Formats: sequence, C-alpha cells, structure tokens
Amino acid sequence: MLVVMKPQATPEQIQAVCEHIQQLGFRAHPLPGAQRTAIGITGNKDRVEAASLEDLPGVAEVIAVSKPYKLVSRDVKEENTIITFPGTDATIGGKDLAMIGGPCSVESREQTFAAAEAIAAAGAQFFRGGAFKPRTSPYAFQGMGEEALKIMADVRDRFGLRIVTEAIDTDALELVDHYADVIQIGARNMQNYSLLRAAGRKRKPVLLKRGLAATLEEFLMAAEYIMSEGNYQVILCERGVRSFADHTRNTLDLSIVPAVQRLSHLPIVVDPSHGTGKRNMVVALGRAAVAVGADGLIVEVHHQPDKALSDGAQTIYPEQFVQLMNESSQIAAILGRNVPRGIHVAETASAER
Repeated sequence: MLVVMKPQATPEQIQAVCEHIQQLGFRAHPLPGAQRTAIGITGNKDRVEAASLEDLPGVAEVIAVSKPYKLVSRDVKEENTIITFPGTDATIGGKDLAMIGGPCSVESREQTFAAAEAIAAAGAQFFRGGAFKPRTSPYAFQGMGEEALKIMADVRDRFGLRIVTEAIDTDALELVDHYADVIQIGARNMQNYSLLRAAGRKRKPVLLKRGLAATLEEFLMAAEYIMSEGNYQVILCERGVRSFADHTRNTLDLSIVPAVQRLSHLPIVVDPSHGTGKRNMVVALGRAAVAVGADGLIVEVHHQPDKALSDGAQTIYPEQFVQLMNESSQIAAILGRNVPRGIHVAETASAER
C-alpha cells in the first residue's frame, strides 16, 4: 500500500500520516520526491483499509502496490534516487556518472596509495578496495581487515575520494560502517537476509551486487530487505552471472540495466571487472555499460596487476583506467550525461569524522 501526499502537504501532515500508520501496527517509509512525498507501508499481511488514511489532512490518494517489492518500485517514487555525500559534490545516480576504481584487495599502504593517486589523477571520485575478501579457497588471501580500512580512511583524507568496500558479515559491517562511505554487499551475500537487514539499519549508502544466478526480481527483493529497515540509499550493481560461457569468468548481463531502470528508481552501476574476468575486456564492456545507461562503473585498478594478491587477471592498469574515463566521458555526453573530473570537497568535509 502507498499513501501519496498532496504536493502542498506540510512536514507536520506527513509526520501525522506516518504516526497514524504506526498506530495501525505497520511501518511507514516516507520517500520525498521532486513534486510530492509518497509513504510506503510495510508490515501488513492483509490489505490496509484505505478509508482510514484517505481522510487524513494532506493525503491525495491511497493506492495498492501489486509488485512484491514496494519501496524499490517506481510506483512509490517516480524520480530517480540520487545518492549524495555530505561535504562533497560526489553523487551516484542522476546526470553524473559515478566512476569507482581501485584494487581488488588492499595489500599494503604503498600499493593502496599508488592506486589511489592514479584514480584521483584520472578524475574519479570514488575508491574501491577490499578489506575483507570472501574467497573460494580458504587458503587464499583473505584481506587485511581493519588495517586495510584504516589505510583507505587515510586515502580519503589525502585524496578526497569516497571509499567503497565490502562487509562480508555483521562483525565486518560494524567496521565498514565506521570507516567507509559506501557499504558493499557482495554477490555471495545478496541473499544473506540477516546481513541485508543489518545494513538496512545503518545510514550509510549500500552498494548491493547481484548474485551469481539471481533473477531481476530476486535482485530487487534483496534491495527491498535493506530499504524495509529504513535505509533508502541503495545502489544496485550488475557484476555478471554464471552461464555456459567459458570465454569469460562470468557473463555480464547489460540488459538488466534498462530492466532495472524501468521498474525501480534506484541507481545501478556495472562491474566489468568481475563481469568478464579478463583485463582485455574490461574497458570495452565498461564503454558498453555507459552506452546502455548505467549510472556508473566499479572497476579494479592496480599499478602491478600481475603481482596482485587477488583477481589480477581482471584488473586493469592505471593508464587503461584513464582511457576508460576518457571514452566513457565521450559516450556519456551523447546521452546527455557527464563524467565528473575530480572531486570538490567542502571546507566542512574534515569535520565529518
């Protein structure tokens, strides 16, 4: 069920409707839009009596939402969600494309700062790096944990880049929430519902990667878990799915980008590194992702990828990242979009932490 407020509804009227919904034993999710505020209702097993809400001041109409995902749906919010980062002009969603680059794993301070310097010099606004690495083999490099998070926090202070990194469980989530700017939920955890709920109780943006064999509906329902807990800053990420193909690590499904954008207001970025597993394909598929309408790219970059402790084969060199930035900018311009170059950090940014 969805309560649509009138364009002129006051904050007090919106709050009164939310309180009435809570008194009925349900949960209210106010989602402001450019022209109106819509209030999603969750927690109801049966149909909510519309008459009890329609007569409240400021309410325009009460409509049923037929899709299993409600808060994720464009029925609730017609405008695209744009994730902002206080103290900077960086965004995810909207006209500007979010370019996210960095190594698969933080291996050392020297390696991380070398990658960050290249990412910042190329003009990107976000830095990715793995502190906790869920690996197929228990004997493979598992990441440096909190020490890696501290290094990336120093990267943010030095270069102004926003930090994106993965939380693999609820313990890691607490650390990632403390140090990072965006909490990543990896493909293996897309249906880890306890972790999704825990991330939903945080107030940092969450980048949710599509599972290795997830359908579109399963993907959106995973995002719904996060939003149902009150965190509406969700970024979707296509990173390739399992298929019969053996010429790539995964099959990058770019068709999901327009499919998501038709059904949901959430931004969606593409990971051509995991999506192909092949360094020589990353730039080409990155270009394709921009052309199909993705809201950004998340790419693995390392100054010595052949010596990387994880995923070196799919990691591009800094000069390739510069090429990807340049070519993405040209494609984005054709679509009326923009690839920002460099990040403006407000004077108050250092006060955030």
